[in-house]
Amino acid sequence: MFDKLEKSAQRLLELESLLGDPKVIADKLQYQKFAKEFSELLPVVEAFRNHRKLIQQIGELQVMLKEKHDQDFRELAMLELKDLEEQKLALEKKLDDILNPKIQEQDVDLIFEIRAGTGGQEASLFAADLYRMYSRYAEAKGWKVDSLSHHESDAGGFKEVIFGISGKGAARRLKWEGGIHRVQRVPLTEASGRIHTSAATVAVLPEPQEIEIKIDPKDLKIDVYRSSGPGGQSVNTTDSAVRITHLTSGIVVVCQDERSQLKNRLKAMRVLRARLHDKILRENIDKETQSRKAMVGTGDRSEKIRTYNFPDRRITDHRIGFTSHQFQKMIDGDLDEITDALLKAELENRMGV
Repeated sequence: MFDKLEKSAQRLLELESLLGDPKVIADKLQYQKFAKEFSELLPVVEAFRNHRKLIQQIGELQVMLKEKHDQDFRELAMLELKDLEEQKLALEKKLDDILNPKIQEQDVDLIFEIRAGTGGQEASLFAADLYRMYSRYAEAKGWKVDSLSHHESDAGGFKEVIFGISGKGAARRLKWEGGIHRVQRVPLTEASGRIHTSAATVAVLPEPQEIEIKIDPKDLKIDVYRSSGPGGQSVNTTDSAVRITHLTSGIVVVCQDERSQLKNRLKAMRVLRARLHDKILRENIDKETQSRKAMVGTGDRSEKIRTYNFPDRRITDHRIGFTSHQFQKMIDGDLDEITDALLKAELENRMGV
């Protein structure tokens, strides 16, 4: 961590020089960019410099205490040493708070949407594998998983599965899971043993509170019908399935998991609010593309983020060049290794390392 802080201190000196350069001052956009970076780095570097100064003072006192001095001097030195140690611990906590802010996203509920992509039935089976992986990870962390909607395939996988994950720290660890997940394996139906490549798309949406997203009932078209299972067979004898169309945005949400029309409608509205919220966020991000790309990835659902190679028992995250051979553990829901790596990469990006 301190190597990165040292680089940040060097960068701050560079920025001080740049902000005094007449050419930079004349370029309003460039000046604002450097000024913003300077203001973000300044509190980090100041805390780091103070921490470094305290370490030097503590070292000098420790050397003095090893020498022969009278008892009164030693008692005063010990008191000062204790005070400096307390200041050092307080500064380390401050640095940790700056570098790892306890931001609200830790407690934001998420809605996951997993859809089978290229690969037919094998892709739907992989979508089910991903659902199982995230569900097990959430269970191990003590987070709540709430099934919202699913459409099964004939092979027993999912064409689409939508579910919520809520709990302290869930968003912080799972926010980077959105994108294309690719799988390489030999399907059970492949007699020749040839490896197939399939994919599933994962969308991770922060779930807004109802007060955050106002939806005018006049903008909604709500249809109800009988729910159906794989192959189109009826699984319910009442009109409990709900399809909500948001006329303004064109977003369509279908929910048929519950036997109650009311419950399906409530779940569909949760998904609709999350999608509308996501749409607003993405529109804002498009206006600030550079800040978005400064993070681990764009979160674009067209971005291939990870490959799960079954024959080689290997998982690779392409955004940060991370590869793990703890394949089975991760598929079974132990994702800490990769979420730790993503959090580290996020911190390094924030630090400009």
